Amino acid sequence: MTGRGTTTTATTTATTVDVLLASTATTSGSVMMLPPNLPLLSSLLAVALAQFLKLFTSWYKEKRFDSKRMLGSGGMPSSHSAGVSALAVAIGLHEGTGGSAFALAVVMACVVMYDASGVRLHAGRQAQLLNQIVCELPPNHPVSNIKPLRDSLGHTPVQVAAGAVLGCLVAYSMKLYE
Repeated sequence: MTGRGTTTTATTTATTVDVLLASTATTSGSVMMLPPNLPLLSSLLAVALAQFLKLFTSWYKEKRFDSKRMLGSGGMPSSHSAGVSALAVAIGLHEGTGGSAFALAVVMACVVMYDASGVRLHAGRQAQLLNQIVCELPPNHPVSNIKPLRDSLGHTPVQVAAGAVLGCLVAYSMKLYE
């Protein structure tokens, strides 16, 4: 009996190893190039690509390169929107649209995009106005030497939509190369 149990265990272990090895290979027999978490990779790539594209959109608008745009918030396209839309689309493509992960990703994407084009946009506009008021104060006023507030916080609806489209394109592209 001990001999049969060992053979069965060895066969089960060998089958498990074969299944694990087969799951890491594509149909052509080569090893997968991307790690298995497609939604996470899609989201991170979309954010990085959106931040990189801000260099060129700011150059087009202002006729100068500003490397700070790669790390800053605001501008075209919205990296927040790109990231959450890529995440939602990639989860939908990878796991289907019927699960709770997809529902959570879609709700989160809606909240983030609403916040980017609503609350944060208006906070940026208020910062611009406050900066202007501080600049008009007399030099001896106690508030006149305060560092200006960051006014590039939010996004226009067009910037949010561009980020969302970019995120969807990245997720679909990543699915094609999976």
